[in-house]
Amino acid sequence: MANKEVVVLFGAGSIGQAIVRRVAAGKHLVLADYSLDNANVAAKTLENAGFECSTIKADLGSKEDILAVVAEAVKWGEVKFLINAAGVSPSQAPVSEILRVDMYGTSVLLEEFGNVIAEGGSAIIISSQSGHRLPALPQEQNDALAMSRPEDLLKLDFVQEIDDTLKAYQYSKRCNVLKVAYEATRWGKRGATVNSISPGIIITPLANDELHGPRKDGYLKMIQTSPAGRAGTPDEVGDLAEFLMSSRGRFISGTDILIDGGTTASYWYGDLQYLKATH
Repeated sequence: MANKEVVVLFGAGSIGQAIVRRVAAGKHLVLADYSLDNANVAAKTLENAGFECSTIKADLGSKEDILAVVAEAVKWGEVKFLINAAGVSPSQAPVSEILRVDMYGTSVLLEEFGNVIAEGGSAIIISSQSGHRLPALPQEQNDALAMSRPEDLLKLDFVQEIDDTLKAYQYSKRCNVLKVAYEATRWGKRGATVNSISPGIIITPLANDELHGPRKDGYLKMIQTSPAGRAGTPDEVGDLAEFLMSSRGRFISGTDILIDGGTTASYWYGDLQYLKATH
């Protein structure tokens, strides 16, 4: 059963599946998701495409669950790749849940898998363009988000003052990027890289719901006015992740890459500046 290279995917949605299709051939794939049904559906699709999978129900915001995923992964062999595509959005959860899952949970995940990642391994954390819409923070806040132990993050004074779901999400995603930079020094000692990717609007089932829901006009305007003039696809995120995790990406670690069709640039300096009033 053991002695395979192992790929772990947290969050078995469209973006995560696009990444593992590019990096998990010939390896054992552990699919961890808050919904075991979602994980099992993804596993069936991937197994029918030739991938070897196991599934486990896991809440990203639970250290106990993360440790259970670590234990499941190391049963099969060395953990070569970790992809975190799990999380909750501002329209899905209250402030406390966003901070617990997206900020605390991702930080625990990086810490715990940093203890077992194999030589030559790599991790990708899916962050968000939303974190780039938060203005620059004071250095002491950057340092606190980067270097605080996961269990201390939610006790930080400025984190406890967050009372808006969008701000909670933005601070969580900024924390993800800073934690990746902090953890890169530790992962490097094991010969592994860790990076984050911040997608813009990517067409997934959730995004399609938004594009056909009550806020569709605002979404469509944002997409059409962006420099790219369109939304992105999970495969485009997958291609970027594949490069970062491959032998060609070994000199890249501790960084975040925006893949948003230029939307963030336009938000700050271009045709999308009108969005600042709503953020």
